[in-house]
Amino acid sequence: MYKDEILKLKKEKNAIILAHFYQNDEIQEVADFVGDSLALSKMAASTTADIIVFCGVYFMAETAKILSPTKKVLLPKKNATCQMAMMVDYDELLQYKTNNPDTIIITYVNTRANIKALSDVIVTSSNAEKIVKNYKDKKMMYVPDKNLGTYLKHKLGYNIDVWPGYCYIHENLKVSDVLTMKEKHPNALTLIHPEAPLDVLLQADFVGSTKQILDYATDSKKIEFIIGTDKGIIHALKKQNPDKKFYLLNDGLSCKNMKMINLEDLYISLRDELYEVSVPEEIREKAVIALDKMMELS
Repeated sequence: MYKDEILKLKKEKNAIILAHFYQNDEIQEVADFVGDSLALSKMAASTTADIIVFCGVYFMAETAKILSPTKKVLLPKKNATCQMAMMVDYDELLQYKTNNPDTIIITYVNTRANIKALSDVIVTSSNAEKIVKNYKDKKMMYVPDKNLGTYLKHKLGYNIDVWPGYCYIHENLKVSDVLTMKEKHPNALTLIHPEAPLDVLLQADFVGSTKQILDYATDSKKIEFIIGTDKGIIHALKKQNPDKKFYLLNDGLSCKNMKMINLEDLYISLRDELYEVSVPEEIREKAVIALDKMMELS
């Protein structure tokens, strides 16, 4: 019922539905585009739709509004937030920036608009390494994910401070999880998202973003994979690789906030144009500079 009505409303209202890989399967199936944060940002910036319905968490919808200020951006579940995004305080980051004026503020896309407004450049897990390399001779602060920041510091050897934030599902991954799963599936390659702790990442056969994990598994001649990121990516992995096998690194890899939106929520939001996301213009003007810098360097 809801699926047909959503498709009908989408045409009537010239709307586009964007969904992150971590969304529920039913949401991914009705979306016009499913991707990681980088791809979704690019789609939000380039769409000709009048309405963007963003199936993700709040910072993602905010990013879409920053990049497409004349579009109406809807978030079907207004309380779908990201715990990591809430782990960086505006006043604390402003104080750090004041005390360290020569430090480049590298900010993960998993942040609120006001934090992006304090930043020099935004990154995603897909492009963080490439962008950080542009500042190799500078002192950097990576905000807010301590794990991805620590991984880049370890891999590149650059002078990088890291904010003490984290993704709660990736933070809970342990080396013992990897060893247990490798023992159960000795022929499988282990693919892990860089939001995991460094000691876990060092056990991986491949470290990459959700899209990079998807591409790696698709291109690989191997047929078994241990996946160290949110279980939402399994839908796309199986869809593109029906003859391959995928095992979650542990049972806790499911972000509850990313799974809040269902078809009924999406239908009601689109029908009534509910839960519109707004960003104050003075914040948007500053945040878009850092996002545009990301697009330039990606």
